[in-house]
Amino acid sequence: MPPWSQNMLKGQRREQRSRWDRLYPEPKCGGRSRGPDAGDGRRWALPGMSPLAACLWTYAVGVKALVAQLLGRCFSLPDLPPQNGKVAIVTGGAKGIGYETAKHLSGLGMHVIIAGNCEDLGQESVKRIIEETGNNKGEFMYLELGSMQSIRQFVKHFKARNLSLHVLVNNAAVMLVPQRCTKDGFEEHFGVNYLGHFLLTNLLLDTLRQSGNNNFNGRIVTLSSATHYVGELNLHDLQTRHCYTSHGAYAQSKLALVLFSYQLHQRLAAEGSYVTSNVVDPGVVNTDLYKHTTRLFKLCKWLTSWLLFKTPTQGASTVIYAAVSPDLEGSGGFYLTNGQKAKSADISYDDHLQGELWTQSCRLVGIPERHDQPS
Repeated sequence: MPPWSQNMLKGQRREQRSRWDRLYPEPKCGGRSRGPDAGDGRRWALPGMSPLAACLWTYAVGVKALVAQLLGRCFSLPDLPPQNGKVAIVTGGAKGIGYETAKHLSGLGMHVIIAGNCEDLGQESVKRIIEETGNNKGEFMYLELGSMQSIRQFVKHFKARNLSLHVLVNNAAVMLVPQRCTKDGFEEHFGVNYLGHFLLTNLLLDTLRQSGNNNFNGRIVTLSSATHYVGELNLHDLQTRHCYTSHGAYAQSKLALVLFSYQLHQRLAAEGSYVTSNVVDPGVVNTDLYKHTTRLFKLCKWLTSWLLFKTPTQGASTVIYAAVSPDLEGSGGFYLTNGQKAKSADISYDDHLQGELWTQSCRLVGIPERHDQPS
């Protein structure tokens, strides 16, 4: 795009943002003022739902996903090539989907680093993986995604070892926690699930770029979920301080991750680097993420999980596929579920919203915004 055209586009965007601020001021709790259209009649920023509506919509999406899992065929991993000499970081890799991902990558010969905030659990998980795979190139490194200082320390210690980095799996998450903040004052779902991974990924990008090549691109795999379909991203209140619901906050964080993954891949492709970014929906998986749900839900889960829920191994299959499969070599910007490319929420494809979220995220975590963004 020529410089004069870029300047015109920037001017149009500034005018659009100004118009947004005039016409759609910061919403009040309980209100649902109409946001501007994304071009197809759909709104790309909405105020918070009521607690009941957010809860019902979230569970409705969950039920739909469960029915699809019950009626569909579960994806089975194909044989994957050895990954000897490659390095992977898996956040939240000490249990659940993260553990199964770390174990499988280790079984393929990778040097896997489990990044987590529980030293004892992490070390025990590494020990089990080494015993089960026979690959002793596994380790635990402390990382608290709710602390920007901890993330920077993790990256500093990792880079000091001069290791390559071929795969980054952004897996760790919290779900439906009561309203509380991270050490840096961010709402916990947004801070841990999204902002923590946003900062971690950006700080590791240079290593991923240096490690990727034409034969094996560096890969960033970010986990979202079907709840992103009902997520509402309010750029005026990303911390959901006005209308907090745990269901709405969780859904917003998962939508933010999809927007981030798409925007990241556009930027990487624009600069011509050998790094790709994809987002994965693992499905409804039987993990301990549900510990903050209601007693009724826990009872229903206990009675039906054997039939309706995926096991952590099944939930990890698409994550592993995205991380190392030759089928996806050089391919990015996709939403993957059950081993297939799928369509994410319409709002997630809005380039302008992706860019606005990226800009605000850079400001919140204290990093400069790169100027090689896509035109």
